[in-house]
Amino acid sequence: MKKQLVFILLSFLIIFSACKKEENIAPVEETPAGEEIIEITTSFGKMYMWLYKSTPKHRENFLKLAKQSYYDSTTFHRIIRNFVIQGGDPNTKDTIKTNDGFGGPDYTIPIELNDSLKHIRGAVGAARDGDDVNPLKASGGSQFYISLSSTQTSHLNKNYTVFGFIMKGMEVTDKIVIQSKDANDRPVKDIKMSVKVLRKTLEEIKTEYGYEPKF
Repeated sequence: MKKQLVFILLSFLIIFSACKKEENIAPVEETPAGEEIIEITTSFGKMYMWLYKSTPKHRENFLKLAKQSYYDSTTFHRIIRNFVIQGGDPNTKDTIKTNDGFGGPDYTIPIELNDSLKHIRGAVGAARDGDDVNPLKASGGSQFYISLSSTQTSHLNKNYTVFGFIMKGMEVTDKIVIQSKDANDRPVKDIKMSVKVLRKTLEEIKTEYGYEPKF
């Protein structure tokens, strides 16, 4: 009888121990489905940006800053017809106009060139300091520009990193670029943006934005 009680007790302890181990196992978190894309909102409408995976350092940096709300309330501080609109400078959040275009985080990103990524209309490139002080052509940490022309921006190829593409909303850039500006190409009236990350499946990207993603 005592042997039976000992056996039953040991069996109970083994089962109880196994249950406790199962309780301590953390559930596996599922990776969210879909691709991370960018939504840029302005008073002139919204733009949707695809970020190329073949320029991973620039892609990861832009996603990081967007998730930190870094770009919110910055402005498009440079507009040139048939060329580009440029933004992403945190200095544009203040009221000092003369420092616009000189700000950003305290780091640069190595240039990431890809022969298949050209400065076509809708291309998104990383702004940087000139070759005289930046011979390695490293990109600035946050400022970016959107190409408005496939011909007027072709000289930027192989000199600046193209890391994204405006899938939908280029009509917004056409509205922005015709706004009144000063002698330094800065809009007279601030054109602020807010930037956030969306997650979409490849099928949703094709359906909602009419874009076949290029990686």
